[in-house]
Amino acid sequence: MMQFMLLFSRQGKLRLQKWYVAHPDKLKKKITRELITTVLARKPKMCSFLEWKDVKVVYKRYASLYFCCAMEQEDNELLTLELIHRYVELLDKYFGSVCELDIIFNFEKAYFILDELVLGGELQETSKKNVLKAIAAQDLLQEDETVDAALREVGLL
Repeated sequence: MMQFMLLFSRQGKLRLQKWYVAHPDKLKKKITRELITTVLARKPKMCSFLEWKDVKVVYKRYASLYFCCAMEQEDNELLTLELIHRYVELLDKYFGSVCELDIIFNFEKAYFILDELVLGGELQETSKKNVLKAIAAQDLLQEDETVDAALREVGLL
């Protein structure tokens, strides 16, 4: 089971974090700071897997973002690497070549895509098509709400 996923920049700025195991906020900040420092200190040619404290960490850099997952010792690193890649593919498909700014300004969409893909630290949906359908349906609902709110504001509804 995945314990958490972090997205951070090459400068060490945290862009997205999703925790599947409860920790106090102070411990989350400490873990995040230590793990970002550890990953950024590694050379590009080094392996993307590392044992860190009592978890296995899998990370992958795409453009200016690092995608980093921590998982239990008995989990498969290659499946986690594939999950990271699937998440990046979905972000690319949704945003059209995703970049750090897409994550910064549309973080709620990035969280929603992750929530459609992973539930409770386990892979929920393997089909990119199904995830993208759910996201499109959510976008339609959000558009309808925006239109209804605008019509109420003008007094037409």
